[in-house]
Amino acid sequence: MIRANRTGGGLQRRAILAGLAASCAARPAWAQDAVVVASKSDTEGALTGAMIALCLEDLGLPVQRRLGLGPTLIVRSALISGDVDVYPEYTGNGAFFTGTEADPVWKQAQGAYDAIARADRSRGLIWLRPAPANNTWLIAVRGSLARHEHLASMADFAGAVRRGLILLAASTEFVESPAALPSFAAAYGFDLPLDRIISLPGGDTAVTARAAAQGISGVNAGMVYGTDGALDALDLTVMSDPKGAQIVYEVAPVIRAATLERYPQVRGKLDPVFASLDAARLRRLNARVTVDGAVAESVARTYLRDAGFIG
Repeated sequence: MIRANRTGGGLQRRAILAGLAASCAARPAWAQDAVVVASKSDTEGALTGAMIALCLEDLGLPVQRRLGLGPTLIVRSALISGDVDVYPEYTGNGAFFTGTEADPVWKQAQGAYDAIARADRSRGLIWLRPAPANNTWLIAVRGSLARHEHLASMADFAGAVRRGLILLAASTEFVESPAALPSFAAAYGFDLPLDRIISLPGGDTAVTARAAAQGISGVNAGMVYGTDGALDALDLTVMSDPKGAQIVYEVAPVIRAATLERYPQVRGKLDPVFASLDAARLRRLNARVTVDGAVAESVARTYLRDAGFIG
């Protein structure tokens, strides 16, 4: 299932399609010459979308912002239809765009990028350089338990499950989707009973991470994403995935080919910006928004200026 936003779980298709026509309305006449920059309605989307908009403005291009436009299907449909020119998307979602979720290519960073870049080229969409930060599903364990039991990887986590030590908080999608918890279980050889899982209808990792960190309702492990801002603020140990059980999700600008042809300088501007966004840096920037309460565009502007990407 498409992971729509990095703060949330799966799509509610009926609700999405109901709002699709309104969200993808034609551009107003005054904005016909502007480059329309969109993002999904999550923290990292707002942050990276703002970076794109600010960089284009630094090039002197007219920009119309549609940040926080909606979940994946709405934003991607707007891109394909031409109502949006560019937005940040995750390479791993290409598995669902192409209906090839079972293909192991999506579990390799370069393979995933090459696969979706090749598929989207025929749709008139160009993927620019991705950030070297895998924002995939992971599991984090309360720091005190991880230190006491020496838990650092999913292999260690599997042993803790077999010893009956784990109570996991996760979204229903994470628990049920073959690409999520079942993929971890198959790769590392464990079976977490349903009575050791608190399953939540939403996919807000801020909730599951905090539950694990604070021991809410006895929870000591939570579903997280690799670049969640809260990870640096909470005493959590993220379990590494040495077997690559999960699809790789690296964020990259996706731009209409016609727009890139019109403004070829965009590639040279955005590629070094996204190349600089490793997982540790993205976690810190996300934390400025989710933990400190800063505005995403302000965080983006400060980062780009301090790094010398904009004037």
